[in-house]
Amino acid sequence: MKKSITNHAYFIALTSAVFLSTTAIFIRYLTVNYGIPALVLAFWRDFFVVFTLLPILLLSHGKLLRIKKKQLLYLVIYGLVLAIFNSFWTISVALNGAAVATVLAYCSAAFTALLGYWFLKEGLGWIKIIAVISSLTGCALVSGAYTQAAWQTNLIGILSGILAGLSYAVYSLMGRKANQQGMNSWVTILYTFAFAGMFLLITNLIPDSPIPGSASQPAELFWLGTDWKGWLPLFLLAAGPTVMGFGLYNISLRFLPASVANLITTSEPVFTAIFAFFIFGERLNAIELCGGFMIMVGVVLIRLASNGKKRMKPDDIPGI
Repeated sequence: MKKSITNHAYFIALTSAVFLSTTAIFIRYLTVNYGIPALVLAFWRDFFVVFTLLPILLLSHGKLLRIKKKQLLYLVIYGLVLAIFNSFWTISVALNGAAVATVLAYCSAAFTALLGYWFLKEGLGWIKIIAVISSLTGCALVSGAYTQAAWQTNLIGILSGILAGLSYAVYSLMGRKANQQGMNSWVTILYTFAFAGMFLLITNLIPDSPIPGSASQPAELFWLGTDWKGWLPLFLLAAGPTVMGFGLYNISLRFLPASVANLITTSEPVFTAIFAFFIFGERLNAIELCGGFMIMVGVVLIRLASNGKKRMKPDDIPGI
């Protein structure tokens, strides 16, 4: 019976990785087929996350939605960081493709280790140092940052991919701090996505905004118009990868050690690459595959080193 439950938990964790891996696929589909501006897409993703989560939390954890005043400012800043990450991440997928953007985002593990060492006084032993070097080297190989030509032809793509990883690292560290302050993970997600959506809405409402990927005029906020075939995948982007992905991961943690469940979700870039190949015909060349392997090695080493020192709490969640 116990073995059956464990196998079921492995399947749930793997399913969560599949859901999380579709984030870039939905974004790529919308940018390729509808040409929707990146920050307009990012706004609606945040909006639909709140639209999906709010009624669920009102029915199941209504009392937890009341936050303390001293937590409000922190959540506002947290939401701003999420808005910045969502912006860079969406631009990266649009310019680099789903597979490359997802692999690049996993450089966040290396940035998290470095930022944790500098600002949170977390340990940085030899294993983590090797992992950081491996991840950042892989990041250079995947993005093509080691060649001058790539910087000339895809400068914004390279920078958006790297900055997506860096901003996600900051987002992860803020999530860790929120967890230490006793904030419920789902309530934190609700508020941060709500504030992120607010910041992205303001950005998109600025007429003739100079910010890349934003609406050139407020009317473009409704870029998809009445095309339900565009709105449906945009809604599924929020309800699927975010709500279902995170939800299934949390369920798997009831039966699996956090280190095991966390490593299973590291398969996310593999699933994204497979989906991207069959749907968009995207292919990773030999150098990109080598770089992706180095990034994944770095991620695994960092997570093994971190989980070896302290256990993650049951509501810690991964994913992009």
